[in-house]
Amino acid sequence: MIQIQRVSEVTRYLRELLDADEVLQDLWMEGEVSNFSRSSAGHVYFTLKDDASALSCVLFRGYIERGVKVPENGLQVVVHARLSVYEPRGTLQLYVDLVERAGLGELALQFEFLKARLAEDGLLEATRKRPLPAFPKRIGVVTSPTGAVIHDIINIVGRRYPLAEIVLSPAAVQGADAADSICQALRAVEEYGECDVVILARGGGSIEELWPFNEEKVARAIYACRIPVVSGVGHETDVTIADLVADVRAPTPSGAAELVVPDVQELRSQVRAQQLRLWQRTAELLASRRAALEQVQVLLFRLSPVDRLAYCRQQSRELSRRMVMRIQYRLAVQREQVDGRQRQLSSLSPLAILDRGYALCRHLSTREIVHSVAQASPGDSVEVRVSDGSFRSKVCTPERRRGKACDDGGNEL
Repeated sequence: MIQIQRVSEVTRYLRELLDADEVLQDLWMEGEVSNFSRSSAGHVYFTLKDDASALSCVLFRGYIERGVKVPENGLQVVVHARLSVYEPRGTLQLYVDLVERAGLGELALQFEFLKARLAEDGLLEATRKRPLPAFPKRIGVVTSPTGAVIHDIINIVGRRYPLAEIVLSPAAVQGADAADSICQALRAVEEYGECDVVILARGGGSIEELWPFNEEKVARAIYACRIPVVSGVGHETDVTIADLVADVRAPTPSGAAELVVPDVQELRSQVRAQQLRLWQRTAELLASRRAALEQVQVLLFRLSPVDRLAYCRQQSRELSRRMVMRIQYRLAVQREQVDGRQRQLSSLSPLAILDRGYALCRHLSTREIVHSVAQASPGDSVEVRVSDGSFRSKVCTPERRRGKACDDGGNEL
C-alpha cells in the first residue's frame, strides 16, 4: 500500500534527522562569501561556496550584537555552524555562530568559538564582575608551587602589604591534566573559605603552553567561584579565556599581585595627607566657630539683661538723687515759705505788740476787747494782758489821776 507523505512531514523529518547528527551540529567550514544581504530585522544572509558547491547561511542579529564578525562578499572565511533544514522552503541552511578570516590556526579558531559561546552564556558580561577587596586579609594563589611565579607574588605582597597572608593552592599550569588541576585548585581555595581574593597565575609561554587557561572547564570554574578572581597569565600581550572570564585581568602575575593589595607606603602618604586635611579643616572649623561665637557674644552683650539692669540701676540711682535733691529743694523752699509766714505772723501777732509796751484789755464778764474808753465804765472789771502775763483791774472815774491803781471798789490806792 502506498503511503503518501506531506511535504511538511518530509522537511520536518529531514530537519530532525540532521539535528540529531552530532557532526553536522558542530561544523567548521571554509569558503568564499557571496550573495551577502541584511534583512530589516538585522539578520545577515549569505552563501558559502567553494569550487564545486555552495550552501546558504544565516547569521542572526543576536550573534552580531555579541561581537561576531560580519562577512563581506568575496572574503574567504572560516565559519562555525550547524546544518539544518529551513522547513518553509525545504532548503539546507547553515546556522552560523562564528565568522573568522581564513588562515587562522586551529587553536585561534577554537579560542574565538569558545569566546563567542561564553559571551552568549553571559560569562563575559562586565556587569557581573566583582570588585576586589580594598584590604584583603588572605590571598589565595592558584599556580605551580615550584615556579618563579609564586615567589614573585610572595615578594611583591610582602613588600607592598605585609599584613596579608598568602594561601597557596598548588596546580599544574601546563600539560594535558592542567585544566582539571586548575579547576580542582580553585575549588580547594573556595572550600577553604578564608580567602578574600584569588590570583590565578602562570608565567609566559606559547599558545600551546597557555592553552589550559583557554579550556571551557577552567572558564566555568572561574565563573562559579564565589571569591573574586584575578587572572595573571602569561605576558601582557597574551590574552586567554581565563583573563576574559575573571573579575579582573592583570597583564602579568606580578601585576596581579600589585592589583590585589594596596601599597603600604601609599597608604601612609594618604593617611598623612588625610591627617593634614583633617587638621586644616579642624582649624578652619574652629576659626569659623570662634568667629561665630564672638559674634554671638557681641549680640548677647548687647541684649544682656545684666547690662540693662546695670543701666537701670544707674538710672534709678540718678533718679533717686534727683528726687532727693528735688525734695530737699522743695523742703527748703517750703521751709523758707513757712519761716516767712512765721515772720509775717509774728509781725502781726498781738503778742509782738505787747512786747513793745502795749497792753490788751478785756471785759471779764464778756471777754470782749476794749477798744475805746467808751466801752469801759467806772467800776467795770477788766483783764489787762501785758507781754509777760495778765492782771485784773477796775475802771476808775475820770476825775481820778491816771496811772493810779484802784482797788476793787474803784478807790485810788
